Amino acid sequence: MSTLSPSVAPETGPLRTSSSDFRSVLLIMFGVFVAFFVTGLAMPVLPLFVHNGLGMSALVVGFVTGSQFAAALISRVWSGNFADSRGGKPAMVAGLLAAILAGVFYLASMPFVGTPSVAVGLLLLGRAILGGAEGFIITGCFSWSLMILGPKSTGRIMSWIGIAMYGAFAIAAPIGAELYAHFGFVAIGLGTLLLPLASLLLIVPMQFSAPAPQTRSSFIEVMGAVWLPGIGLALASVGFAAVNAFISLLFAERGWGPIWLVFTFYSGAFMLSRVLFGHLTDKVNPSRLALICITVEATGQALVWLAPRPEIAFIGVALTGFGYSLIHPSFGVTAVRQSPPQSRSLAMGAYTVCLDLALAVAAPLLGLVGGSVGLASVYLTSTVFVACSGIVAIVLLRGRPDATNQERA
Repeated sequence: MSTLSPSVAPETGPLRTSSSDFRSVLLIMFGVFVAFFVTGLAMPVLPLFVHNGLGMSALVVGFVTGSQFAAALISRVWSGNFADSRGGKPAMVAGLLAAILAGVFYLASMPFVGTPSVAVGLLLLGRAILGGAEGFIITGCFSWSLMILGPKSTGRIMSWIGIAMYGAFAIAAPIGAELYAHFGFVAIGLGTLLLPLASLLLIVPMQFSAPAPQTRSSFIEVMGAVWLPGIGLALASVGFAAVNAFISLLFAERGWGPIWLVFTFYSGAFMLSRVLFGHLTDKVNPSRLALICITVEATGQALVWLAPRPEIAFIGVALTGFGYSLIHPSFGVTAVRQSPPQSRSLAMGAYTVCLDLALAVAAPLLGLVGGSVGLASVYLTSTVFVACSGIVAIVLLRGRPDATNQERA
Protein backbone atom coordinates (compact mmCIF):
# COMPACT_ATOMS: atom_id res chain seq x y z
CA MET A 1 0.00 0.00 0.00
CA SER A 2 1.31 3.43 -0.88
CA THR A 3 2.24 5.75 1.93
CA LEU A 4 0.96 8.71 -0.08
CA SER A 5 -2.32 10.32 0.79
CA PRO A 6 -4.66 10.79 -2.17
CA SER A 7 -5.81 14.09 -0.69
CA VAL A 8 -2.40 15.77 -0.68
CA ALA A 9 -0.16 14.19 -3.25
CA PRO A 10 3.42 15.36 -3.55
CA GLU A 11 4.54 17.29 -6.56
CA THR A 12 6.43 14.90 -8.75
CA GLY A 13 9.52 15.44 -10.80
CA PRO A 14 13.28 15.42 -10.36
CA LEU A 15 14.84 17.12 -7.39
CA ARG A 16 18.19 17.73 -9.04
CA THR A 17 20.16 20.86 -8.27
CA SER A 18 22.89 22.36 -10.46
CA SER A 19 26.14 23.34 -8.80
CA SER A 20 25.54 27.05 -9.45
CA ASP A 21 22.01 26.87 -8.04
CA PHE A 22 23.28 24.99 -5.02
CA ARG A 23 25.95 27.61 -4.34
CA SER A 24 23.38 30.39 -4.57
CA VAL A 25 20.97 28.65 -2.23
CA LEU A 26 23.81 27.83 0.15
CA LEU A 27 24.72 31.52 0.41
CA ILE A 28 21.07 32.41 0.95
CA MET A 29 20.83 29.79 3.70
CA PHE A 30 23.89 31.36 5.33
CA GLY A 31 21.78 34.46 5.91
CA VAL A 32 19.32 32.31 7.85
CA PHE A 33 22.22 30.74 9.75
CA VAL A 34 23.48 34.16 10.85
CA ALA A 35 20.02 35.35 11.91
CA PHE A 36 19.54 32.35 14.15
CA PHE A 37 23.13 32.31 15.31
CA VAL A 38 22.56 35.67 17.00
CA THR A 39 19.34 34.30 18.49
CA GLY A 40 21.26 31.24 19.68
CA LEU A 41 23.91 33.40 21.34
CA ALA A 42 21.25 34.73 23.70
CA MET A 43 19.24 31.54 24.09
CA PRO A 44 21.06 29.96 27.06
CA VAL A 45 21.90 33.26 28.80
CA LEU A 46 19.00 35.65 28.27
CA PRO A 47 16.73 33.86 30.81
CA LEU A 48 19.60 33.90 33.31
CA PHE A 49 20.35 37.56 32.64
CA VAL A 50 16.71 38.60 33.08
CA HIS A 51 16.01 36.28 36.04
CA ASN A 52 19.30 36.44 37.95
CA GLY A 53 21.00 39.56 36.62
CA LEU A 54 17.95 41.83 36.63
CA GLY A 55 16.03 40.02 39.37
CA MET A 56 12.87 39.47 37.32
CA SER A 57 10.33 36.64 37.73
CA ALA A 58 9.84 33.58 35.51
CA LEU A 59 6.75 35.29 34.08
CA VAL A 60 8.87 38.26 32.92
CA VAL A 61 11.37 35.80 31.43
CA GLY A 62 8.47 34.34 29.47
CA PHE A 63 7.39 37.77 28.22
CA VAL A 64 10.92 38.76 27.17
CA THR A 65 11.39 35.46 25.37
CA GLY A 66 7.91 35.50 23.86
CA SER A 67 8.17 39.07 22.57
CA GLN A 68 10.42 37.86 19.77
CA PHE A 69 7.81 35.37 18.60
CA ALA A 70 4.99 37.91 18.98
CA ALA A 71 6.82 40.35 16.68
CA ALA A 72 7.61 37.57 14.22
CA LEU A 73 3.89 36.77 14.20
CA ILE A 74 3.05 40.35 13.23
CA SER A 75 5.72 40.41 10.51
CA ARG A 76 4.69 37.17 8.75
CA VAL A 77 1.88 38.53 6.59
CA TRP A 78 3.84 41.67 5.79
CA SER A 79 6.96 39.71 4.91
CA GLY A 80 4.96 37.20 2.85
CA ASN A 81 3.29 39.88 0.75
CA PHE A 82 6.60 41.72 0.51
CA ALA A 83 8.44 38.63 -0.78
CA ASP A 84 5.66 37.68 -3.23
CA SER A 85 5.57 41.19 -4.73
CA ARG A 86 9.22 42.31 -4.55
CA GLY A 87 11.08 39.03 -4.20
CA GLY A 88 13.13 37.14 -1.66
CA LYS A 89 16.33 39.18 -1.81
CA PRO A 90 14.76 42.52 -0.76
CA ALA A 91 12.98 40.69 2.06
CA MET A 92 16.25 39.21 3.32
CA VAL A 93 18.05 42.56 3.12
CA ALA A 94 15.28 44.22 5.15
CA GLY A 95 15.46 41.43 7.73
CA LEU A 96 19.22 41.67 8.14
CA LEU A 97 19.01 45.45 8.62
CA ALA A 98 16.42 44.91 11.34
CA ALA A 99 18.63 42.31 13.04
CA ILE A 100 21.43 44.88 13.21
CA LEU A 101 19.03 47.30 14.90
CA ALA A 102 18.13 44.60 17.45
CA GLY A 103 21.78 44.44 18.44
CA VAL A 104 21.72 48.20 19.01
CA PHE A 105 18.85 47.81 21.50
CA TYR A 106 20.62 44.94 23.27
CA LEU A 107 23.63 47.18 23.80
CA ALA A 108 21.44 50.12 24.83
CA SER A 109 20.03 48.04 27.72
CA MET A 110 23.42 47.57 29.38
CA PRO A 111 23.77 51.02 31.04
CA PHE A 112 20.39 50.43 32.73
CA VAL A 113 21.17 47.21 34.60
CA GLY A 114 20.69 49.18 37.82
CA THR A 115 17.21 50.14 36.60
CA PRO A 116 15.81 46.71 35.68
CA SER A 117 12.47 47.94 34.33
CA VAL A 118 14.22 50.14 31.74
CA ALA A 119 16.68 47.38 30.83
CA VAL A 120 13.84 44.88 30.36
CA GLY A 121 11.95 47.38 28.21
CA LEU A 122 14.93 47.81 25.90
CA LEU A 123 15.46 44.05 25.76
CA LEU A 124 11.79 43.60 24.86
CA LEU A 125 12.23 46.06 22.00
CA GLY A 126 15.40 44.34 20.82
CA ARG A 127 13.79 40.91 20.95
CA ALA A 128 10.72 42.21 19.12
CA ILE A 129 12.81 43.75 16.34
CA LEU A 130 14.82 40.54 16.05
CA GLY A 131 11.58 38.57 15.75
CA GLY A 132 10.44 40.78 12.90
CA ALA A 133 13.86 40.41 11.29
CA GLU A 134 13.64 36.64 11.42
CA GLY A 135 10.22 36.74 9.76
CA PHE A 136 11.60 38.64 6.78
CA ILE A 137 14.78 36.56 6.58
CA ILE A 138 13.02 33.19 6.63
CA THR A 139 10.26 34.24 4.23
CA GLY A 140 12.79 35.88 1.93
CA CYS A 141 15.01 32.81 1.99
CA PHE A 142 12.06 30.53 1.21
CA SER A 143 10.84 32.73 -1.64
CA TRP A 144 14.29 33.22 -3.16
CA SER A 145 15.21 29.53 -2.89
CA LEU A 146 11.85 28.47 -4.31
CA MET A 147 12.45 30.75 -7.29
CA ILE A 148 15.80 29.04 -7.91
CA LEU A 149 14.83 25.39 -7.28
CA GLY A 150 11.11 25.34 -8.07
CA PRO A 151 8.04 24.17 -6.11
CA LYS A 152 9.00 20.49 -6.35
CA SER A 153 11.66 21.24 -3.73
CA THR A 154 9.33 22.81 -1.16
CA GLY A 155 10.01 20.24 1.54
CA ARG A 156 13.72 20.17 0.81
CA ILE A 157 13.95 23.95 1.12
CA MET A 158 12.10 23.87 4.44
CA SER A 159 14.46 21.17 5.68
CA TRP A 160 17.53 23.15 4.67
CA ILE A 161 16.17 26.25 6.40
CA GLY A 162 15.72 24.18 9.55
CA ILE A 163 19.26 22.82 9.32
CA ALA A 164 20.59 26.38 9.01
CA MET A 165 18.46 27.53 11.96
CA TYR A 166 19.27 24.78 14.40
CA GLY A 167 22.83 24.34 13.23
CA ALA A 168 23.21 27.97 14.26
CA PHE A 169 21.58 27.24 17.63
CA ALA A 170 23.87 24.26 18.26
CA ILE A 171 27.04 26.22 17.55
CA ALA A 172 25.93 29.51 19.08
CA ALA A 173 24.70 28.18 22.44
CA PRO A 174 28.14 27.25 23.88
CA ILE A 175 29.71 30.35 22.34
CA GLY A 176 27.02 32.52 23.91
CA ALA A 177 27.52 30.88 27.30
CA GLU A 178 31.27 31.48 27.16
CA LEU A 179 30.91 35.07 25.98
CA TYR A 180 28.40 35.79 28.74
CA ALA A 181 30.63 34.18 31.39
CA HIS A 182 33.69 36.21 30.39
CA PHE A 183 32.32 39.49 29.02
CA GLY A 184 28.69 39.73 30.10
CA PHE A 185 25.63 40.43 28.01
CA VAL A 186 27.41 43.23 26.15
CA ALA A 187 29.21 40.58 24.08
CA ILE A 188 25.86 39.14 23.02
CA GLY A 189 24.75 42.60 21.91
CA LEU A 190 27.90 43.14 19.86
CA GLY A 191 27.51 39.78 18.16
CA THR A 192 23.88 40.54 17.35
CA LEU A 193 24.93 43.79 15.70
CA LEU A 194 28.05 42.71 13.78
CA LEU A 195 27.17 39.26 12.41
CA PRO A 196 24.06 40.32 10.44
CA LEU A 197 26.12 43.18 9.04
CA ALA A 198 28.67 40.68 7.70
CA SER A 199 25.91 38.55 6.16
CA LEU A 200 24.34 41.62 4.57
CA LEU A 201 27.62 42.39 2.80
CA LEU A 202 27.55 38.89 1.25
CA ILE A 203 23.88 38.98 0.23
CA VAL A 204 23.76 42.41 -1.41
CA PRO A 205 26.07 41.61 -4.41
CA MET A 206 24.13 38.45 -5.38
CA GLN A 207 22.19 38.44 -8.66
CA PHE A 208 18.42 38.48 -8.37
CA SER A 209 15.43 38.65 -10.71
CA ALA A 210 12.31 40.32 -9.37
CA PRO A 211 9.11 38.25 -9.67
CA ALA A 212 6.66 39.06 -12.46
CA PRO A 213 3.59 41.02 -11.34
CA GLN A 214 0.67 38.70 -10.55
CA THR A 215 -2.70 38.93 -8.90
CA ARG A 216 -2.16 38.09 -5.24
CA SER A 217 -4.50 36.09 -3.08
CA SER A 218 -5.89 37.66 0.07
CA PHE A 219 -4.58 36.63 3.45
CA ILE A 220 -8.01 35.23 4.35
CA GLU A 221 -8.02 33.01 1.26
CA VAL A 222 -4.53 31.74 1.96
CA MET A 223 -5.25 31.25 5.66
CA GLY A 224 -8.23 29.12 4.72
CA ALA A 225 -5.86 26.71 3.02
CA VAL A 226 -3.22 26.55 5.76
CA TRP A 227 -5.12 26.88 9.06
CA LEU A 228 -5.42 23.18 9.85
CA PRO A 229 -1.76 22.21 9.36
CA GLY A 230 -0.95 25.51 11.07
CA ILE A 231 -2.82 24.43 14.20
CA GLY A 232 -0.89 21.17 14.18
CA LEU A 233 2.38 23.09 14.00
CA ALA A 234 1.28 25.46 16.76
CA LEU A 235 0.48 22.68 19.21
CA ALA A 236 3.70 20.81 18.46
CA SER A 237 5.74 24.00 18.91
CA VAL A 238 4.83 24.31 22.59
CA GLY A 239 7.59 21.76 23.25
CA PHE A 240 10.11 24.03 21.54
CA ALA A 241 8.87 26.97 23.61
CA ALA A 242 9.38 24.96 26.81
CA VAL A 243 12.99 24.14 25.90
CA ASN A 244 13.78 27.62 24.60
CA ALA A 245 12.46 29.58 27.58
CA PHE A 246 12.76 27.35 30.65
CA ILE A 247 15.28 24.54 30.28
CA SER A 248 18.07 26.87 31.46
CA LEU A 249 16.13 27.68 34.62
CA LEU A 250 15.28 24.02 35.26
CA PHE A 251 18.92 22.96 34.99
CA ALA A 252 20.09 25.89 37.12
CA GLU A 253 17.48 25.12 39.79
CA ARG A 254 18.65 21.52 40.01
CA GLY A 255 22.36 22.26 39.76
CA TRP A 256 22.71 20.39 36.48
CA GLY A 257 25.11 21.42 33.77
CA PRO A 258 26.62 22.54 31.62
CA ILE A 259 23.49 24.43 30.59
CA TRP A 260 24.70 25.26 27.07
CA LEU A 261 25.01 21.54 26.33
CA VAL A 262 21.23 21.21 26.51
CA PHE A 263 20.83 23.46 23.48
CA THR A 264 23.59 21.64 21.63
CA PHE A 265 21.81 18.33 22.27
CA TYR A 266 18.52 19.78 21.06
CA SER A 267 19.95 21.43 17.95
CA GLY A 268 22.22 18.50 17.11
CA ALA A 269 19.31 16.06 17.25
CA PHE A 270 17.20 18.47 15.21
CA MET A 271 19.83 18.67 12.46
CA LEU A 272 20.46 14.92 12.50
CA SER A 273 16.78 14.30 11.88
CA ARG A 274 16.72 16.78 9.00
CA VAL A 275 19.88 15.35 7.41
CA LEU A 276 18.75 11.72 7.67
CA PHE A 277 15.05 12.09 6.91
CA GLY A 278 14.45 15.60 5.53
CA HIS A 279 14.05 14.28 1.98
CA LEU A 280 11.00 12.25 3.03
CA THR A 281 8.79 15.34 3.23
CA ASP A 282 8.74 15.55 -0.59
CA LYS A 283 8.30 11.78 -1.07
CA VAL A 284 5.88 10.32 1.49
CA ASN A 285 2.59 11.29 3.09
CA PRO A 286 3.57 14.35 5.17
CA SER A 287 0.77 13.84 7.71
CA ARG A 288 1.90 10.30 8.50
CA LEU A 289 5.46 11.53 8.91
CA ALA A 290 4.22 14.32 11.20
CA LEU A 291 2.33 11.83 13.38
CA ILE A 292 5.45 9.72 13.90
CA CYS A 293 7.52 12.77 14.76
CA ILE A 294 4.88 14.09 17.18
CA THR A 295 5.08 10.82 19.09
CA VAL A 296 8.85 11.17 19.40
CA GLU A 297 8.65 14.80 20.54
CA ALA A 298 5.95 14.11 23.15
CA THR A 299 8.03 11.25 24.54
CA GLY A 300 11.00 13.59 24.86
CA GLN A 301 9.00 16.22 26.72
CA ALA A 302 7.65 13.59 29.13
CA LEU A 303 11.20 12.43 29.86
CA VAL A 304 12.25 15.97 30.76
CA TRP A 305 9.25 16.23 33.08
CA LEU A 306 10.08 12.94 34.83
CA ALA A 307 13.90 13.21 34.71
CA PRO A 308 15.50 12.31 38.07
CA ARG A 309 18.99 13.19 36.82
CA PRO A 310 20.51 15.26 33.99
CA GLU A 311 21.28 12.33 31.69
CA ILE A 312 17.57 11.56 31.32
CA ALA A 313 16.80 15.22 30.71
CA PHE A 314 19.47 15.37 27.99
CA ILE A 315 17.87 12.36 26.28
CA GLY A 316 14.45 13.99 26.56
CA VAL A 317 15.71 17.23 25.03
CA ALA A 318 17.38 15.31 22.19
CA LEU A 319 14.18 13.37 21.46
CA THR A 320 12.26 16.63 21.49
CA GLY A 321 14.56 18.14 18.88
CA PHE A 322 14.67 14.96 16.78
CA GLY A 323 10.88 14.70 16.68
CA TYR A 324 10.07 18.39 16.26
CA SER A 325 12.57 18.68 13.41
CA LEU A 326 10.31 17.27 10.69
CA ILE A 327 6.96 18.44 12.06
CA HIS A 328 7.40 21.93 10.62
CA PRO A 329 8.16 20.83 7.02
CA SER A 330 5.66 17.94 7.17
CA PHE A 331 2.71 20.16 8.01
CA GLY A 332 4.26 22.93 5.88
CA VAL A 333 4.36 20.89 2.66
CA THR A 334 0.63 20.25 3.08
CA ALA A 335 -0.04 23.95 3.71
CA VAL A 336 1.94 25.18 0.68
CA ARG A 337 0.50 22.55 -1.69
CA GLN A 338 -3.02 23.56 -0.75
CA SER A 339 -2.32 27.27 -1.39
CA PRO A 340 -2.49 29.34 -4.61
CA PRO A 341 0.84 29.06 -6.46
CA GLN A 342 1.20 32.83 -6.92
CA SER A 343 1.03 33.33 -3.15
CA ARG A 344 3.35 30.67 -1.81
CA SER A 345 5.43 33.14 0.22
CA LEU A 346 2.27 34.51 1.79
CA ALA A 347 1.17 30.91 2.45
CA MET A 348 4.47 30.22 4.15
CA GLY A 349 4.05 33.40 6.18
CA ALA A 350 0.45 32.57 7.11
CA TYR A 351 1.45 29.04 8.08
CA THR A 352 4.28 30.31 10.24
CA VAL A 353 1.91 32.81 11.89
CA CYS A 354 0.49 29.78 13.68
CA LEU A 355 3.98 28.92 14.96
CA ASP A 356 4.70 32.45 16.16
CA LEU A 357 1.28 32.79 17.80
CA ALA A 358 1.86 29.55 19.67
CA LEU A 359 5.32 30.61 20.85
CA ALA A 360 4.18 34.11 21.80
CA VAL A 361 1.36 32.70 23.93
CA ALA A 362 3.09 29.55 25.16
CA ALA A 363 6.15 31.23 26.69
CA PRO A 364 4.27 33.41 29.21
CA LEU A 365 1.66 30.68 29.78
CA LEU A 366 4.35 28.14 30.60
CA GLY A 367 6.07 30.78 32.74
CA LEU A 368 2.85 31.18 34.73
CA VAL A 369 2.63 27.40 35.18
CA GLY A 370 6.30 27.16 36.19
CA GLY A 371 6.03 30.02 38.66
CA SER A 372 2.89 28.60 40.26
CA VAL A 373 3.50 24.83 40.31
CA GLY A 374 7.22 24.41 39.62
CA LEU A 375 9.46 24.32 36.58
CA ALA A 376 9.07 20.57 36.03
CA SER A 377 5.33 21.08 35.49
CA VAL A 378 6.17 23.16 32.42
CA TYR A 379 7.14 19.95 30.65
CA LEU A 380 4.04 18.04 31.69
CA THR A 381 1.99 20.88 30.19
CA SER A 382 4.00 20.91 26.98
CA THR A 383 3.70 17.12 26.66
CA VAL A 384 -0.09 17.42 26.62
CA PHE A 385 -0.05 20.17 23.99
CA VAL A 386 2.37 18.29 21.74
CA ALA A 387 0.29 15.11 22.00
CA CYS A 388 -2.80 17.07 20.92
CA SER A 389 -1.08 17.99 17.64
CA GLY A 390 -1.28 14.29 16.77
CA ILE A 391 -5.06 14.70 16.46
CA VAL A 392 -4.52 17.25 13.69
CA ALA A 393 -2.13 14.89 11.90
CA ILE A 394 -4.73 12.11 12.07
CA VAL A 395 -7.43 14.42 10.65
CA LEU A 396 -5.14 15.41 7.77
CA LEU A 397 -4.11 11.81 7.24
CA ARG A 398 -7.70 10.66 6.86
CA GLY A 399 -8.60 13.66 4.74
CA ARG A 400 -11.31 16.23 5.33
CA PRO A 401 -14.18 16.54 2.88
CA ASP A 402 -14.12 20.34 3.16
CA ALA A 403 -10.37 20.64 2.70
CA THR A 404 -8.69 21.82 -0.42
CA ASN A 405 -7.53 18.54 -1.83
CA GLN A 406 -6.43 19.54 -5.27
CA GLU A 407 -2.72 19.70 -5.77
CA ARG A 408 -1.63 23.00 -7.24
CA ALA A 409 1.34 23.18 -9.56
